This record gives sequence, structure tokens and C-alpha cells, in this order.
Amino acid sequence: MKLIMKVKVLESKNYVLNALLFTPNEQKDDLPLIIYLHGVGERGENIEHLYRHGVPKLIKNGKEIPAVVLCPQCPASFVWNNVVEKVKALIDVVVEEYKISLDRIAITGSSMGGFGTWEMGLTYANFFSGIAPVAGGGLSWRCAKLITTPVKAYHGKIDQAVPLCYSTLMVDAVNKFGGRAELVVLDEFGHNDGINHVYYNTDIIDWLLAQ
Repeated sequence: MKLIMKVKVLESKNYVLNALLFTPNEQKDDLPLIIYLHGVGERGENIEHLYRHGVPKLIKNGKEIPAVVLCPQCPASFVWNNVVEKVKALIDVVVEEYKISLDRIAITGSSMGGFGTWEMGLTYANFFSGIAPVAGGGLSWRCAKLITTPVKAYHGKIDQAVPLCYSTLMVDAVNKFGGRAELVVLDEFGHNDGINHVYYNTDIIDWLLAQ
């Protein structure tokens, strides 16, 4: 994949929001957009840290994804839930620039980014074609906002950093409200190894592309 952008894309008096933006080697019309939100350890302004985990590492290792892929970087003093408006503004810029169909915008994220994925889906109801939070969680009482959004969550069964119940509560709430949510429980996996397993050994990317 081609790295298109590695710059300070949004800046305020308090923080900078960096991002990586990738496109396929073979450009095609009507490409989908996948957004990846990283975990707590990749926050700050050193954008090279984004290659430590998840989708950026997958791409660095040679994975070709038939989509535009946006990987913003959360400022050091924040979590994703604090900057959802800035992330959405960045997404809107990419959607317009690459003529992304509004029904082909999917989002995933791991750990802190899993929480951010839930929050983006809840805040911008009906915007995403699908959300795939990994080792995340959120406010389950808000999940009625996700009844029209396909959800596929992943979580390690023996995760000590973010217990499995965080994802269970969210998925159960979406389904209780009449939505379509699936929880993939990773037996014998904890936090970091579970996250790595999801992005390197499951169908998460194919699922996002299919929405």
C-alpha cells in the first residue's frame, strides 16, 4: 500500500492530531474507507509509534488492503473519547478527498482504540457501515444508537487489562435494543496477544470491507 500522508493534520493551541493515510497500490474507483484507532501506548506526536500494533503494523508487514486506510494518532494528554469531533472532522476530509461512498466507511480500534471505536459509533449513529472494537468497552445504556450498525467485537477471554465483561455488556446491550452485534471471544488469549491475534489471524479486515 502507498503511504499518502504522514503529517500534522489538525492542530490547536492544546494539541496536535497526526495521521497516517494509506491507499492501495492499484487505485480503483469507489474504494471503501477503514479507520483504525490505536491503543494508549501510541499516543503523542511520534507518528512512527503507530506502526507498533494493529492495522499500521499489518500494512508495514506487507498487507495489501483494497481500501483507503486512515490511522489518526491521539494526542498524549487525551483518550479517543475526548477528541471524537476532531477524528470525525478528519474522516470527513478524507471522505471528500477520495470520494468515499457514505455507505462504505468502517471503523476498528484496539484497547483504548476499542473504547474509541464504540464511542465513535455511538456519537455518530448511522454514519459507519460497521464497527469492530477490539478489547474495548463503553456506555452500554447508549447502545440503542447502534441498532442499525453491524457490530463485530473481539475480546480475549483472559484479558486482565480490559476484562471481557466490557465487551459483553456492550454487545448484549446492542442486541437487547434490537441491533446486530456479534462477540468473538478469544479463548486462551489475554490483552496484547489477543489484539495481535485479531489483526493478524482473523477475518476482521475482510469483515470491515464487506460492510
